[in-house]
Amino acid sequence: MRLIARSTLVAFGEKHPEARASLAHWVSVAKAAAWTSAGEVQASFSKAKALNGERVRFEVAGGDYRLVVAFDFRRGIAFIKFVGTHAEYDRIDALTVSLF
Repeated sequence: MRLIARSTLVAFGEKHPEARASLAHWVSVAKAAAWTSAGEVQASFSKAKALNGERVRFEVAGGDYRLVVAFDFRRGIAFIKFVGTHAEYDRIDALTVSLF
């Protein structure tokens, strides 16, 4: 997959060092993947939750942080839409958020 707004994850990892390893793992798996559905994404990340046909929420650093990604499976692109604390995630609409 091609990642859009990957630099956002790097910046977040610098601000939250405890999330850095988890985010780096997500990036390495996502870049190597050729997912064609949210179900395939969930097969790679057991705690991922499909929000709809294109958006998936990931737990980062044991659930302390959340990552929302919108996928264009046909073109092989993953768009980072949100990364933040669990509390910040609770205040957004994960189906429409687009912070980056």
